Amino acid sequence: MHLTKSITAIGISAALIATAGFAASHSEKAASAAVNARHAQMQLIAYHTGILGGMAKGETEYNAEMATAAATNLNAAAGFAPGTLWLEGTEQGAVEGSRAKAEIWSDPEGFNEALMALETASADMIEAAGTDLDALRAGMGAIGKACGACHDDYRGPKN
Repeated sequence: MHLTKSITAIGISAALIATAGFAASHSEKAASAAVNARHAQMQLIAYHTGILGGMAKGETEYNAEMATAAATNLNAAAGFAPGTLWLEGTEQGAVEGSRAKAEIWSDPEGFNEALMALETASADMIEAAGTDLDALRAGMGAIGKACGACHDDYRGPKN
C-alpha cells in the first residue's frame, strides 16, 4: 500500500512538473506572439501614415480616395484593443525584440491616454484626408505628435 501511494505521488509530481513546464513554454510563446503582433500593428500604422505623409510632403500626388482609405486603415490599426497585445511581462529585456518600456504597465493610465491620442488623431484624419491636401497636412501634425509622444514615453531604444 505504501508503494502504491509512493508511485501515485511520483506520478502526480511528474504531472505537475510537466504541466508547469508546458505553462512556462506556453507563456513564452504567448509573450513572443504578443510582441510580434505589436510589431505588425506598428507596421500597419507606419505604412498608412507613410501614405498620408507622402501626400502631405508632396512626394506622391494627393488622392482623396487613397488618403481616406489610408486614414481609415490607420484608425483601425490604432484602435486595436490593447489587452491582447500588451501583455505584462513583455517589456524590453524580457522578450526578444520588444522595445516596450516597463512604464506601459507601471503607468497604464498614461499609456492608455497615449493610445487614445493616436486613435483620436487618426479618426479626425479620416475626414480631413478626403477633404483636400491642406486639411490632410493639418491633420498630420496631430498624428505625428501622438506617435512621437507615445514613443518618447513608452518605447525603449533599439537593442
